[in-house]
Amino acid sequence: MISHGAVGRADVLEFTVDQPKISADVLLSAMEQAIDPMVVIDEHNLIIFFNAAAEKIWGRPRAEVMGRNVSCLVPEPERDRHDDYINRNRDTGIGRIVGTSREVEFRRANGEYVCGELSISRVQVSDCGKIYYIAVMKDVTEQSRQRKILVLQNDVLQALASDMNIAEVGDLLCRRVDSFVPGAVGALMLIDRSRRLSVNASPSMPKRYRTALDSMELTPEQLETLRANPAASNTVVWDGYASLARSLGLERCCSSTIVSRTGQVMGVFALYMRGDEADLAWAQRVVSTSMPFCALAIEQSETRQHIAQLSNFDSLTGLLNRTSLHNIIERLIMRGGDSQFSLFMVDIDRFRDINDALGHVNADRFLIEIGRRIRHLVKDEYIVSRSGGDEFIIVVPECSHERAEKFAENLINAIAKPLQVGENTLSISCCVGISTFPANGPDSESLLSHADAATRQAKEDGRGLFRFAGQEKNQVAQDRLVLGSALRDSLSKGMLNLHYQPQVETMTGGLYGVEALSRWHHPTLGNIYPSRFIAVAEETGQIEAIGRWSLEEACSQMVKWDRDGVRVPTVAVNLSAVHFRNRGLPEHIANLLKHHGLTPDRLTVEITESVMMDSSSETEEVLHAIRRLDVGLSMDDFGTGYSSLSRLTRLPLTEIKIDRSFINDFEHDTNAQAVTMAVIGIGSRLGMTVVTEGVETEQQWRLLEELHCDVMQGYLFSRPLPPTELEKWFRERQERGSFLIPTTA
Repeated sequence: MISHGAVGRADVLEFTVDQPKISADVLLSAMEQAIDPMVVIDEHNLIIFFNAAAEKIWGRPRAEVMGRNVSCLVPEPERDRHDDYINRNRDTGIGRIVGTSREVEFRRANGEYVCGELSISRVQVSDCGKIYYIAVMKDVTEQSRQRKILVLQNDVLQALASDMNIAEVGDLLCRRVDSFVPGAVGALMLIDRSRRLSVNASPSMPKRYRTALDSMELTPEQLETLRANPAASNTVVWDGYASLARSLGLERCCSSTIVSRTGQVMGVFALYMRGDEADLAWAQRVVSTSMPFCALAIEQSETRQHIAQLSNFDSLTGLLNRTSLHNIIERLIMRGGDSQFSLFMVDIDRFRDINDALGHVNADRFLIEIGRRIRHLVKDEYIVSRSGGDEFIIVVPECSHERAEKFAENLINAIAKPLQVGENTLSISCCVGISTFPANGPDSESLLSHADAATRQAKEDGRGLFRFAGQEKNQVAQDRLVLGSALRDSLSKGMLNLHYQPQVETMTGGLYGVEALSRWHHPTLGNIYPSRFIAVAEETGQIEAIGRWSLEEACSQMVKWDRDGVRVPTVAVNLSAVHFRNRGLPEHIANLLKHHGLTPDRLTVEITESVMMDSSSETEEVLHAIRRLDVGLSMDDFGTGYSSLSRLTRLPLTEIKIDRSFINDFEHDTNAQAVTMAVIGIGSRLGMTVVTEGVETEQQWRLLEELHCDVMQGYLFSRPLPPTELEKWFRERQERGSFLIPTTA
């Protein structure tokens, strides 16, 4: 039984529970000493019991609340409706929280937010029919905050692994933080290389305050202060704007500078709070938790920009690269109608002699000047590309035969002007091959192929000449016919072989593995470069047979090496995109390993970016099936096409190979170094091994070592070797105790 008497007396509450009667004194004493806060209200919703633990969690003395309506303890948004909830439960027995447990947030008397786990019991007095409620509250503030931090981490990491840009990630981060810290306004601010600050994301920030921050330009002294002391960021984003902030209802600020691993000041993350009684310790904890994600989001954004720049433009001349050129030509073709254009391929005569005589640095200056001369000659609507080496391509829209002749002559004359490089004055000549759409093909590959054939014809006829496609024999078609037949014959007679290029661990000097590379020596045609016969194999449908042969040959060779005491940890085999459309490939690999008695970790399959960008479910299923075998999957030539970071996170890759094009002139090209560092960082965060190809100088080696690249591969350590020569290479370096030895050593 519960009876109601004078507040504070021992006979206020008296319980009867299935007999015998429990003394009111005993019950009140137990409730008073309970660890958890306890509150009892009567039939008028007035507080008639408030123990010491309740005083502590609400921060209010008992005398202040006893006899008052219980709504004084309820979070402010619920106060006006709270009596209605209770009365409805009294009348109907139906309620949202009675008999259940739920988390509630409320403020202590000092303004500090508390999270409690509340459970409410309804007690009806049998002799008088009055209904009382007993509330038990448990302080779960720390557990709630820890859960919020985990939610924040999970949400932002998922966003970073998707295609969301920096503004979208920042918006998500700020919205989460705003909901975690009552009355807070989160803001992610970026600082660019010109020292300008901009608010990247802040959904709740007043517009006037955002406008004020967006107009800020930091001094070098401010930037250095932020770099040296990240906690000093309030001097930038608060001290000079506090009056404006307070006029807009923002009373306090917690912030921190976002600094990259290299010491670059990238931005500021701030929490502005609307009340001056806010819990600063919790706000600062949220800011500290958010900092690594802010840095990661900004670094990822910069990495995407670098890779996008590299994917579209030639790093030396700033002209479009070959991939971008293909895309633009295809768009011109897709316009349809009477669209016509001419493609001019410019090839510099004797450029190899210039390169050998003057060195790479001066040769690069030479190419930069050639690019400048071409840009000076062309109009805005012309498309200019450097597609590799000394080859430049210009696309001229609506170009008649007569206009093409005139433009080709102007090109040759502009490039032929003497050029001063260092102390040398060079006399230059070039040849130009011209193809036209639609006469010379329906696609970009055909147009480029015909222009290339016309350029070769011009070179055969002399220097400083131009030729139109169709005025010479189609050497490309002849190559395809002759080489295709010879390749089929050689493959059936076992005339192909594999060479192996070592891969060495940067930090330990151990042997990481080898890459298997196809080689073809024909009795009459001689040595044929892989770039030539692989292209023919793809065109003639023989590439799948070459891939299966490569897998078989590589596995057989590893068994031989194991038998002879040459322990090669793993061999990487390149497969074409067509292989991964064959659902039988995983089973073929599994049977091959079983037949040779090799564990799956001894084999790595290299895929190209075209495979990575293939979003078909069939290709993805094959890739995942291969990875489930525990066979390694390597992304070859990463960065040379349109790799998607979201695809990179979804595919089961174990390894990224940085293309050799990044390493050309790596010592002097800060852009290439920045992109390489970014790719290494991405690989490290995703748990992938990063292999850099094309390492040819000790300076490149040392730079990669500083960047903590996992594995290096290149002529500095060894060219691709036949199996017997690789065995000799292995034993020599094994005796020295390291495989990380230049070939000149």
